[in-house]
Amino acid sequence: MKTEVLLPLIAYLLLVFGLSVYAYTRRQQGNFLTEYFLGNRSMGGFVLAMTLTATYISASSFIGGPGAAYKFGLGWVLLAMIQLPAVWLSLGVLGKKFAILARRYNAVTLNDMLFARYQSRLLVWLASLSLLVAFLGAMTVQFIGGARLLETAAGIPYDTGLLIFGISIALYTAFGGFRASVLNDAMQGLVMLLGTILLLVGVIHAAGGLHSAVDKLQQIDPKLVSVHGGGDVLSLPFMASFWILVCFGVIGLPHTAVRCISYKDSKAVHRGIVLGTIVVAILMFGMHLAGALGRAVLPDLKIPDQVIPTLMITVLPPYAAGIFLAAPMAAIMSTINAQLLQSSATIVKDLYLGVKPEQLSNERKLKRFSSWATFVLGLLVLLAAWRPPEMIIWLNLLAFGGLEAVFLWPLVLGLYWERANATGALSSMIVGGVCYTLLASIDLHIGGLHPIVPSLSLSLLAFYVGNKFGRQPQETVLKPS
Repeated sequence: MKTEVLLPLIAYLLLVFGLSVYAYTRRQQGNFLTEYFLGNRSMGGFVLAMTLTATYISASSFIGGPGAAYKFGLGWVLLAMIQLPAVWLSLGVLGKKFAILARRYNAVTLNDMLFARYQSRLLVWLASLSLLVAFLGAMTVQFIGGARLLETAAGIPYDTGLLIFGISIALYTAFGGFRASVLNDAMQGLVMLLGTILLLVGVIHAAGGLHSAVDKLQQIDPKLVSVHGGGDVLSLPFMASFWILVCFGVIGLPHTAVRCISYKDSKAVHRGIVLGTIVVAILMFGMHLAGALGRAVLPDLKIPDQVIPTLMITVLPPYAAGIFLAAPMAAIMSTINAQLLQSSATIVKDLYLGVKPEQLSNERKLKRFSSWATFVLGLLVLLAAWRPPEMIIWLNLLAFGGLEAVFLWPLVLGLYWERANATGALSSMIVGGVCYTLLASIDLHIGGLHPIVPSLSLSLLAFYVGNKFGRQPQETVLKPS
């Protein structure tokens, strides 16, 4: 084990637990469900920007994305910048209207919003099961990324690192709830920014300058410096699909959408959009460029996902490497705690209280049940991550796509189409989820497009057709009081 690398990371984890203790003391005030899962809707602009960015940017952005840039070259860096408008789209499309309706319905979860809008318990159950299955896959990716970081950068065996990482996150998320999640996200966003800049400067210096690094890439493979990337993988259909999958489709991700019902006021939204977009730009560009240029420093890596942790210990002094190690760990931890809380909220609020609404007043039992649900889910994901694939970006994109195919149109059309009804939403969710699962499982790319494109297209068509047969919603559903 590398003590110099581990010491700054231990200090960082202690700070994380300290913020969780603070969040726990604040949790004693107010309604438990609203506080534990939404932090009493009190986020300001800076915290909103950081939590949305940190939730969106995950192991895929710090491990998988740079790994793909290492393998395919500078073209992947350009592709990664497609994600730039993600925060603007999430807060712009959902934003104020979503928050106003959430307060009107007293919604704690995304499924509360869906039930209030469509008045269908069947739709809530289908949405809940879809969310839990997809989140298990998505969180598994994050756990794998965290354990690989500790394995490569700190010399801790994968299984041991997975246990340390998984149990730590499960404990602090179960203990602190949403407030701990967003407070840590704010700190983790700053850590990610500092770490990204530090690593990129170190990589360029180790490669002998930017010009020298690009020359070395061209010598390894001229296609590494082309727009289409190594193996010409970056075709126009692929890039269009990628934009839909990781930018436009982000509107339908439950763990980002729930941030849109947790902020304080409209000023927070405006600041969140500006700050969040700037942070996403710096992180996406910096990390993917470091991964691509890293091939000039480390040309013979067998596993692309190891490029960032290996660069970390190669181009940075040990203590600086330990500080940077906190950056991808921050990205991973912030995404996991958001997804863990959303999964726990689904089990407690949407499923358990849906069956036993009389337990809503039993706050003591809800506290215990919520914490245990969060902790046990964390342990289940830890077990799922025990035997990882070589490149985690594909598993992460699979889970992303599944959530988007199920939730995107019921969310967006539910907000903006007054005639949208439960039959249309159910049809959309079933067709989108089944179509995406089938196309992704047989790896079928129609016209070179990622499965998310035909899935969302058919899902939209199914919504329109199904809507013709369902009962029209009440006129007051979409009109905020």
